[in-house]
Amino acid sequence: MKRKNYLGLLFLLLTLSLTMQAGDTYNVKKYGAKGNGRKMDSPAIQKAIDACHKAGGGTVIVPAGTYLSATIVLKDNVTLRLEKDALILGTTDYKAYDNLDPFTEGLGIDVGWALMVAVDAKNVTLEGEGTIDGQGSALKARHIKEDTRPEGQRWGLRPFLLRWVRCENVKVEGVTLKYAGAWTSHYFQCRNVNINNITIRSFGVAHNDGINIDGCQHVRISNCDIISGDDALCFKTTSSKMGCDDIIITNMKLKSNQAGIKMGTESMAGFENIKISNCHIYDTKNGGIKLFSVDGARLRNVEISDITMEEVRTPMMFRLGARLSVFRKNENTQQPVGVFENVTIRNVKAIAADNAQLKPPTGILITGIPGHYITNLTLENIHIRLLGTGTPEDALSVVPEAIDQYPEVKTFGPKIPAYGVWARHVRGLKLKNVTFELKNPDARPEIICEDGDMQIYK
Repeated sequence: MKRKNYLGLLFLLLTLSLTMQAGDTYNVKKYGAKGNGRKMDSPAIQKAIDACHKAGGGTVIVPAGTYLSATIVLKDNVTLRLEKDALILGTTDYKAYDNLDPFTEGLGIDVGWALMVAVDAKNVTLEGEGTIDGQGSALKARHIKEDTRPEGQRWGLRPFLLRWVRCENVKVEGVTLKYAGAWTSHYFQCRNVNINNITIRSFGVAHNDGINIDGCQHVRISNCDIISGDDALCFKTTSSKMGCDDIIITNMKLKSNQAGIKMGTESMAGFENIKISNCHIYDTKNGGIKLFSVDGARLRNVEISDITMEEVRTPMMFRLGARLSVFRKNENTQQPVGVFENVTIRNVKAIAADNAQLKPPTGILITGIPGHYITNLTLENIHIRLLGTGTPEDALSVVPEAIDQYPEVKTFGPKIPAYGVWARHVRGLKLKNVTFELKNPDARPEIICEDGDMQIYK
């Protein structure tokens, strides 16, 4: 009996010891990091992460200082905490970065290099008041100087800032992300993702998307402030094996040189059961809300509500197409044409930019393709202010089908024959209290629906 008690006590002590170790902290300076902005500190940061992971988990502390870094790999049960005035500064040596999960993006470029990455990891957290800066513009300048190939062939070597690949229980909170070499953050086939109160300032280089959610499930994003060179909040599915599902997003401030909220263009698997609310979109050089299925995705059961827009070139665009690209050719095959159904956009107030891609501007573009209809799209309580100035000749414009083309507003230009809503290949389109305010007269019709059925409710 005494021996059993002794063994039980020993087991309890061992369990407590492991629990305490799992909660230990690991200061990167104790592993050799200098934080002076000159010495390459990523090997020391990696040693701290590896030690934390080997011990069962805990928190890796990055204190105030500037830490020059190449690729850093996060692992199971590790929290990386950037303290106030801590800066992880990406090296401008683009050859120093690793690509742990290569793939091809929507323009056909091989990508995947990253400054900070986690692959097949569980319980991974990035938090704190510090900053990660990829030095995108300086890295690009060095890259162009050393790599003389055309821009369209070389830019994929530039690293993303953050990549989480097939991870579970991911948390990113409080940090500031700046000036990526390519996409700012990419979450691929992750489950249980929580992103809260992050700030993104990433522009100056093409393809500076803000947050890319790529085939992830059970995602919550809130209270983020994003200024990005490319799409600010973007949903992708670069693989047909896992779609975006069960996603709730709220309280976002979004500015972009492209779109504020976007689904696609990479769109092989579904975008389903997604709710986005209480967002302010401003100064975007492209669309406010752009929802695309062009590579086979089932885009359905999406609700976007309570949105304000200012100086947005084209407030809304919805597209079902047949580009049918394949982005991970070693694991996927071409999909059939997808589905676009049961989408609701409500409570939107928008001021469209006078200087738009389409001149004169149009508020809302909706188009499927022959034989494949956008179905049960509801637009409710929408008010858009537009420049106007359309002529009788503009009202006669013919819009190209562009069935297999890259989906973009300008693809359907140069002119649209309606100033408010132009819709084609639609079924069950509902317009409920959708109104337009013109700064100047416009000779085009307010609404056109071609090859479809539509109901208008005042």
